[in-house]
Amino acid sequence: MNRPVEFSAWVLSTTMTRFTVGCRALLPHVPQFGDLVKIETTAEVAIFGLIYDVSVQDDLVVRQLILVDNLTREVVLDQQENRLVPIEISVLIVGYRRFGGEIRQGLPPQPPASLDRLIICDAVEVRSFTTRLDYLSLVLNTPWLMADELLVAHLVRAALVRPAEQRYSFVVGAGRHLARLLDTDLVQLDYILKRLNPR
Repeated sequence: MNRPVEFSAWVLSTTMTRFTVGCRALLPHVPQFGDLVKIETTAEVAIFGLIYDVSVQDDLVVRQLILVDNLTREVVLDQQENRLVPIEISVLIVGYRRFGGEIRQGLPPQPPASLDRLIICDAVEVRSFTTRLDYLSLVLNTPWLMADELLVAHLVRAALVRPAEQRYSFVVGAGRHLARLLDTDLVQLDYILKRLNPR
C-alpha cells in the first residue's frame, strides 16, 4: 500500500463525483486499481477517492516502434523502464475531510481544482477511512462503474493494511454491510463475497 514518494500526479479534469489526474511515471510507481487516494485542496479540504481506471495514453514513439520488424526485448525494456509515458488515472470521489475535522463519506461540497496534487493514502489513512463503510453504497450506485471489481480490489487491500488478527473480522463486517445493500441482487453479492479473501 505504501508507494514510492516520487510519484506525482495533478488533476486534469473534475466533476462532483469523479476526477482524472495526469502524470508522467514509470509503470511500477503508478497507483493500483482500487487504491484509496486523496487530494488536499487549497480550501483546506481533503477529498478521498478510489482509483477505478488507469490508462496509458497514446504515444507516438510506441506507434512507430510497433511497425519495426523484429522488435528486440532490449528495446521494449528500454521503452518500458527508461521512458516517461503519459498516464491518466480516474478516481471516484467517496469522501472528504475539512482541515482538522472528521472524515465524512459521500460527496464533498465542491470538487478538486485543476492542478491539485494527488496523494496516495498510507495504511493509517486507509484504516481510518474504512472504519465505516457507508461509501460502499455510493460505489454500488454508480452505473458506469465496474463496481464489483472495484469493491473487491479495494476491500482486499483495506483488509491487508490491518494487523493479521483483524483482517477476518474486517472482511466479515464488509460482507455483512454489502449483504444489506445487495439484498435484492444475490448473484452480485455472491460474486463479491466469494472473492473477498485477503491472502
